[in-house]
Amino acid sequence: MVRRSVIFTAPGKVVVRAEPIPQPQPGELLVQTLVSAISAGTELLFLRGEVPANMEVDSAIPALNGAVRYPLRYGYACVGRVIEAGEEQDRGWLGCTVFAFHPHASHFVASTAQILPVPDDLTPHRAALLPNMETAVNLVMDGQPGIGERVAVIGLGVVGLLTIALLARFPLERLLAVDPLPQRRGLATALGAHAALAPEELTERSGYDLVYEVSGSPIALNTALALTGFAGRIVIGSWYGVKQAPLDLGGAFHRSRIRLLASQVSTIDPRWSGRWNKKRRIDLAWAMLRAVEIERLITHRLPVEEAPTAYRLLEQEPERTLQVLFEYG
Repeated sequence: MVRRSVIFTAPGKVVVRAEPIPQPQPGELLVQTLVSAISAGTELLFLRGEVPANMEVDSAIPALNGAVRYPLRYGYACVGRVIEAGEEQDRGWLGCTVFAFHPHASHFVASTAQILPVPDDLTPHRAALLPNMETAVNLVMDGQPGIGERVAVIGLGVVGLLTIALLARFPLERLLAVDPLPQRRGLATALGAHAALAPEELTERSGYDLVYEVSGSPIALNTALALTGFAGRIVIGSWYGVKQAPLDLGGAFHRSRIRLLASQVSTIDPRWSGRWNKKRRIDLAWAMLRAVEIERLITHRLPVEEAPTAYRLLEQEPERTLQVLFEYG
């Protein structure tokens, strides 16, 4: 019996490799994966080789420690069933459905500290979107939307759409969604946006209190700057890798007191850390996974053996591809 692992062998190249199944050591569990979710924005950066070479893959996730070099294993949204424990005292985990921040693989080993039990009322497919929902929760917390505010979200990938769904629960004056793809704009209005427009359709200028940039395209920051009003704030949830674009900071920005805020889910903003920790935020993300209709975001469920096809769809057909899940039969 072997495990199947998704590996980026070089920029632009994906293979599924058969490997020996690892054995758990004391304090570790062996998990047989049921489903894992592709995080399209980040994973495509690594697949294309568009990340800085002098950085770690992800210092916040033990399974992704190490420098960026190929062959590379990536992914951080696995849901599976515990099938073996490294020591007797952990046998209570056997049979449990769990989540782990781990690269795509049919079997993996993780310490008990790195494993999260999946709530009984959540399916594995829904639970696999935990990292995306936690990111959306973090974005909302960092932006601190207020009653009656005008809010815009630029970029309607999975994280952008989940952010729309959370913001729709607030008493906002206006919630605008911006994306070039009509399928995604339709999903945004279904999830609660008051309006959804393509970038070229925007006529409103400088009236928004809060703008989220989650498109993954740095040039979209100019759209965010144009939408943001005096003393407004722009929360940048995108990671651009090595991509750059000229920003229009010589016009209204200079006198508008606009604040640019970086938001990244691996940490908690110090303003919250006195009362919030990672567990509390994860618990909230589980609750929001129950509350939001996320199934409509899942466009493809593919056997892990079809990983090259999955990434090709995300790269070449974004107009019909949103959340892609790997299934492990």
